[in-house]
Amino acid sequence: SKEMPQIETRVVLVQEAGKREDLLKALEEIKVPYIKTDTIEELGDSDSPEFETIFIVSDFQDSIFNKICKADCRVIGPPVVLHCAQKGEPLPFSCRPLYCASMLNLVLCFTGFRKKDELVKLVTLVHHMGGIIRRDFSSKVTHLVANSTHGDKFRIAVSLGTPIVKAEWIYKAWEKRNEIDFCAADDDFRNQFKVPPFQDCMLSFLGFSDDEKANMEEMTEMQGGHYLPVGDERCTHLVVEESTVKDLPFEPLKKLYVVKQEWFWGSIQMDARAGESMYLFEKSESPGLKKSVSLLSLNTPNSNRKRRRLKETLAQLTRETDMSPFPPRKRPSAEHSLSIGSLLDISNTPESSSTSGETPKPCARPSKNSTPLPLKQSARWQVAKELYQTESNYVDILTTIIQLFQVPLEKEGQLGGPILAQEEIKTIFGSIPDILDVHTKIKEDLEDLMMNWTESRSIGDIILKYSKDLLKTYPPFVNFFEMSKETITRCEKQKPRFHAFLKINQAKPECGRQSLAELLIRPVQRLPSVALLLNDIKKHTAEENPDKITLERAIESLKEVMTHINEDKRKTEAQRQFFDVVYEVDGCPANLLSSHRSLVQRLETVALGDDLCDRGEQVTLFLFNDCLEVRCSTHADVPFPLAIV
Repeated sequence: SKEMPQIETRVVLVQEAGKREDLLKALEEIKVPYIKTDTIEELGDSDSPEFETIFIVSDFQDSIFNKICKADCRVIGPPVVLHCAQKGEPLPFSCRPLYCASMLNLVLCFTGFRKKDELVKLVTLVHHMGGIIRRDFSSKVTHLVANSTHGDKFRIAVSLGTPIVKAEWIYKAWEKRNEIDFCAADDDFRNQFKVPPFQDCMLSFLGFSDDEKANMEEMTEMQGGHYLPVGDERCTHLVVEESTVKDLPFEPLKKLYVVKQEWFWGSIQMDARAGESMYLFEKSESPGLKKSVSLLSLNTPNSNRKRRRLKETLAQLTRETDMSPFPPRKRPSAEHSLSIGSLLDISNTPESSSTSGETPKPCARPSKNSTPLPLKQSARWQVAKELYQTESNYVDILTTIIQLFQVPLEKEGQLGGPILAQEEIKTIFGSIPDILDVHTKIKEDLEDLMMNWTESRSIGDIILKYSKDLLKTYPPFVNFFEMSKETITRCEKQKPRFHAFLKINQAKPECGRQSLAELLIRPVQRLPSVALLLNDIKKHTAEENPDKITLERAIESLKEVMTHINEDKRKTEAQRQFFDVVYEVDGCPANLLSSHRSLVQRLETVALGDDLCDRGEQVTLFLFNDCLEVRCSTHADVPFPLAIV
């Protein structure tokens, strides 16, 4: 709209609105003249060309509100005035009645609604809160309001990661219309009304163990679905364990989706129902099942007419839909052209995952024939070859940990939001990228050594070359490995999406049937293994070979790293125990905390005398390296200097 500075904005406070001091003060702050009225009939000049009149009405359900709307006048609610005063902005121009700004800049699309009255009511409330409605789904849509999980709009919203919510979200947002700072798009609020992955789904499970089936049935109900026995005709999805089931025990109905278990876990991980066509179970003798099953739809004679009428209603309600009451803010990445297929692929294989920053890239495994065989294979060469092969395998394992687990978890823009918090990811993986970086270099040097093998070439020098790096990277990981395992266990129990993520990725061949926790124990085992192999190489190294002394030094350098790890681990454990005591003991003396103090022993006893505690009272003794802390169950904690006998 063009600015017309010659026309002055005049505000008319109708009935209750005129009695609110906060409104009068807000209008004075934004320097807008106002008048009060009880009836709009009093205003003879409301259509005067000298004024642009804005009516402020406290109740959009009132009869006077309907009268003003019929007169085609501009109407706003008190929260809009207060919002503008707070932001220092002028009153907005809106062709529709605008009560509040809680859906400002939100673009909504509807799917699955069959009742015209309900749709009209929802659209009206969205407009009252400053939202925009689009009939067709596009990348500009910020929220899909779904009454059904079927249809193209729902599928595209899942692929784009667009939040999908129930109609209740709109109703509850309207209940909060008088809260000035409330925003309907706030994650914590919106997540209460998200459409769960298995809404409208009836699932059956085939080929799973009793424990797995019970777990998946529990997860189904947690994620908004229901489960039924295999063969029940009400079932919408049959989830199959493809490694144990080769054929179905019955001929499935056409409306039934027969899917691999990856569809189940993938839906939970994405926090939205994944597209079934990518995960269809294929019977070996029936190529027909390979075709995508068409989405369930209503094909009754009247359904097309109903749908056409609904589209017309929606089009009418959304006329001039691009006219936002406030200047729109562009959403980041809103206009990106995205492939539905690629976005629905949640496999996150190392080949498809992109790396960024300093994350190491997967290293190609050299061919078996890349190492030339000398005419006579010495015992020293045999053990050196074993060192190289185990190093190569170790690098592959570390690469799998990073590419299959860490990179996808750290990836921005995950469908359904981040699976884990950054702190949790840091605790689980620690210095694994740094360890991989060092061992990739060691592997490359060992590969060069094996390719250009002579008995005089030094193996010990390679280890010594990276001894400082090993000392820097290993202790932080190994010392906190138990904490890493505990974090995995806790997150898997508390976060269904992480549990699903592990289920999908741990089943991949790269993991070799090992869990993430089992893969992460490899760095703990690697250095002792290398030390044993170096010792074996030393045994098969001639006395006159200079590498004999170098190998001894290399073994000592590894022992130094392992000693450092053990010492750090003891210190770390002692500090953890120390802090446990400080948090456990009420009124613990502040001066008890000291960098040189460590807990030696804790002992539960019973008082025999009446000197410090009552006879028979429970007493806990905390023995530190320089003092004794006595804790009585009914008395304050009493510190005593340690008596050295």
